[in-house]
Amino acid sequence: MTDSWDVIVVGAGSSGLALAARLADRGARVLITEAGADFRSDALPTEWRSPNPINGFLSHTRDEYLWTELRATRTELQEPSLLWRGRGVGGSSIVNGQIAIRPPAEDFDEWAEAGCPGWSYAEVLPYLCRLEDDLEFGGESFHGAGGPIPIYRHPVSAWGAVDKGLRAAALEHGFPWIEDVNAPGATGVSPYPINSRDLRRVTTNDGYLEPRRGLANLKVRAKALVDSVLLRDGRAVGIRVADGSQVEAGQVVLAAGVIGSAEILMRSGIGPAAALRSLGIPVVQDLPVGQNLQDHPVLRLSLPLRPELAAGREDRHTNCCVRYSSGLDGPANDLMIVAMNQNVLALQGADTRAGSGAVGVWLNRADSTGEVTLVSRDPRRSARVRERMLSDETDLKRMRLGAQLLVDLLGSPALKDICAIDPRDVNRDFIEAAAGGASVNDVLLRGVSDAQHGTSTCRMGAADAGNVVVDPDCRVLGIDRLSVVDASVLPFVPGANTNLVAIMLGEVMGDRLTL
Repeated sequence: MTDSWDVIVVGAGSSGLALAARLADRGARVLITEAGADFRSDALPTEWRSPNPINGFLSHTRDEYLWTELRATRTELQEPSLLWRGRGVGGSSIVNGQIAIRPPAEDFDEWAEAGCPGWSYAEVLPYLCRLEDDLEFGGESFHGAGGPIPIYRHPVSAWGAVDKGLRAAALEHGFPWIEDVNAPGATGVSPYPINSRDLRRVTTNDGYLEPRRGLANLKVRAKALVDSVLLRDGRAVGIRVADGSQVEAGQVVLAAGVIGSAEILMRSGIGPAAALRSLGIPVVQDLPVGQNLQDHPVLRLSLPLRPELAAGREDRHTNCCVRYSSGLDGPANDLMIVAMNQNVLALQGADTRAGSGAVGVWLNRADSTGEVTLVSRDPRRSARVRERMLSDETDLKRMRLGAQLLVDLLGSPALKDICAIDPRDVNRDFIEAAAGGASVNDVLLRGVSDAQHGTSTCRMGAADAGNVVVDPDCRVLGIDRLSVVDASVLPFVPGANTNLVAIMLGEVMGDRLTL
């Protein structure tokens, strides 16, 4: 394999496969390396195709498709627990909730205004359209038809009890009904669009890699955990794999995700100088790699559903969301209420009082930042991940407002009617803390989780701006022929789930990367 590749793409996830496919379409000789398994689409176990991703997490196959050794602390008051990141061809598109929401148009314009020219909404919209096959709105000018990723919305008549209850409660509260949450300016109650066909998950392996399996200029090397980037005279010339082998290429693109790309850069000597020296890693480039980690904090309140309304294991776990603005200064649609037809804590037996359903609120835009730090030079040892959610007072204030709305909605007839007992009784401890005011911060810091939407550990920005790792063309500062293309480059966590924007990054850079 030595010297036979134009580009090595490290990571076969949502960004990496879209990028590799488009580069191969341009005629580049592309090698994809993947730490997990390479399997054909028809070999993915049925539990990971299910409309309910909980089936995969509770299955005996989870060790094959998750980085089960990866842990993270969500807030400074919590102990480390599993951070859900996918492995194998398809990456986290195998294991996520299949939510196909785009960031608001304003997010992209904010990128461009903050020193990332080329990333405005008008400039990325053609790529958002190219990746999708929207089964309802594909004919609209801001949507696409015939792309590799189907976009489907489950009809309201087929929704679960919590979906319908939240929809009715939100409409009664005054939120408008919006059929397409991905339409420009959309705010209110909407169906969740999902990347699914016939209610079966469609991954980036299915959409991008499988149609190109026969190309001579596109190959996959699986079970290849990348240790570091080979550097020579300030230029990337290949990769070093954990088994000691090396592969050279004209350039290297890291698409190993918000954790993996940061880890590889730091093991290569590119990162915070003091931290690298403490591990005996020679410093090649002092950059804030692993800093600025962001995600969406989520608070769940339990719903003790009437037994006849409990969702089955093959029912869709969520179909309804309410995207809205807190009213505080800052971006619009900074909060979102979500339906959860099944409560994963109850399914796992972790909380026998939890009830079989839940509703949640998450902070769609966060100011708090965490970090990813190496604990060893050994690529088999996962980095330490501290998300530090709600460490910013503004985030806490927004979450308090969101939690209060959630409590108000619990009192609505639409949600009370689907429960065996009053849902406010099950959540009395939280409601009393919220009413008391002072203790609610502690309850939030102990109770929130993340949405598995990590971003920004290799931030993109103007080369002279500071606090950035890659320039607006996704090139690592100070290193020639080395790029990062995945959610780690996002300037901030966007106001939406991250799968579509990760795929879009691959689509954009598949056209823009200089060969």
